[in-house]
Amino acid sequence: MTTPPDAANWRAANRANWDERVPIHVAGPFYDLPSFIAGEDTLRDFELAEVGDVSGKTLLHLQCHIGLDTLSWSRRGASVTGLDFSAPAVDVASDLATQIGATTACFITADVYDAINALDAQTFDIVYSGFGALCWLPDIARWAQTAAALVAPGGFLYLAEFHPFADVLAEDGQTVENDYFERDPIVVDAPGTYADPGAPTTATLTVEWRHGIGDVVSALTAAGLRLEFLHEHNRGHFRLPAGLGVPQVYSLRAAKAG
Repeated sequence: MTTPPDAANWRAANRANWDERVPIHVAGPFYDLPSFIAGEDTLRDFELAEVGDVSGKTLLHLQCHIGLDTLSWSRRGASVTGLDFSAPAVDVASDLATQIGATTACFITADVYDAINALDAQTFDIVYSGFGALCWLPDIARWAQTAAALVAPGGFLYLAEFHPFADVLAEDGQTVENDYFERDPIVVDAPGTYADPGAPTTATLTVEWRHGIGDVVSALTAAGLRLEFLHEHNRGHFRLPAGLGVPQVYSLRAAKAG
């Protein structure tokens, strides 16, 4: 495989893009920060049911962005740590924690692949990864090894993610416009963000990767975790209407032996 020149500096390009997204996401209606501060929960109903009671548990959220999901788990009783490579995003998350009185929440700026060192090899009852995270990582095996190392004995990793099949579909949910089995870097040069496509931005280049569900499950089991369930859901994709009859998101839980 020949890596496109634009993909060679993927981390710097993606970080610059995400740094520039932060003020757009803070100000816009997509994340609706006023409603969140007032008490709105950002977690989906199936996430709450599948993760279960988090009271008194320690929870690490990898690639947490501005921390809304992280702090939603905090509101449900977990002691949470959020980690993201965007310093502006971490600053917003930390400020939100103060605003809502989340005294057991902390946020750390670090690349996900450096999480073990950044967290001093601390382990957590729950390692959580939310929607739209894995596509920014080139090496899913390394991600799985990192995440597994951060799970405490007897704990589990929980992943809720956009379904790779849905990602090959056009916005009509019917036309196939991408290759499910494409594993080369996907270089995109476009302004705006998913939260505001019309927003003026300058750091327009991003690099993404497509990971099949088989790739993800195989990587987690190879990293020593035991798959407890894999569920597919026909709703929840940010750009597809519900009820299409295709899997839009998936969720899984993988446990570490006690």
